[in-house]
Amino acid sequence: MASLGVNIDHIANVRQARRTVEPDPVTYALLAELGGADGITVHLREDRRHIQERDVELLRQTVRSRLNLEMAATAEMEAIALRLRPDMVTLVPEKREEVTTEGGLDVAAQTGPLTAMVTRLQQAGIGVSLFVDPAAAQLEACRAIGARWVELHTGAYAEADWQRQSDELARLTEGSFIARSLGLRVNAGHGLTYQNVEPVAAIEGMEELNIGHTIVARALAVGLEQAVREMKVLVQNPRRDPLFGSLQP
Repeated sequence: MASLGVNIDHIANVRQARRTVEPDPVTYALLAELGGADGITVHLREDRRHIQERDVELLRQTVRSRLNLEMAATAEMEAIALRLRPDMVTLVPEKREEVTTEGGLDVAAQTGPLTAMVTRLQQAGIGVSLFVDPAAAQLEACRAIGARWVELHTGAYAEADWQRQSDELARLTEGSFIARSLGLRVNAGHGLTYQNVEPVAAIEGMEELNIGHTIVARALAVGLEQAVREMKVLVQNPRRDPLFGSLQP
């Protein structure tokens, strides 16, 4: 049964549109936890377009579930993580011009620097996950650098039309199998919605789904606490669509 990590970056997006003090993502993190969130995820970007260091500092003091800090693999971000000590760090690719993260981290192309960073973070007691595409070469590189977690990038699945979605789901299922065979623990996220989350939640070995935009969008109608409750039902009790079978590789 997968757990649910709620990404609250889009709460901060609304605040930063006016550079004011509301809505405060720290307050909304509490509402997400009241709705059943198993963890809170934030992405502290280098350009600080939404989440600010102040947010992460207060969340570290107030989150009672689990705090997952998404960040680029830079010296600046590593220093912040070592100072604030989130429960987990997820290393993600980051480009200034993108609207949101566009793909997985190319771990295989930077094993040296990433090995050193992963080692330092884990020695500090911080869990480390790598946000990667469900490709064997990337998953093998994650294992080689000493990471214990991966987060499979579900963007291709989320954006696929109905003709290709089953193929993308098969890639995620195979990626989960490969990762687990390498001794890695598996999370997933990016672009998941109330409409497409259940097949991913039903993949064997899936431990946590990190979901943000669709929950915040739903919260405009029903409130954040209720929106989280509705998503958690889908994540923890997914219907197994006969089209996808048991979702085993």
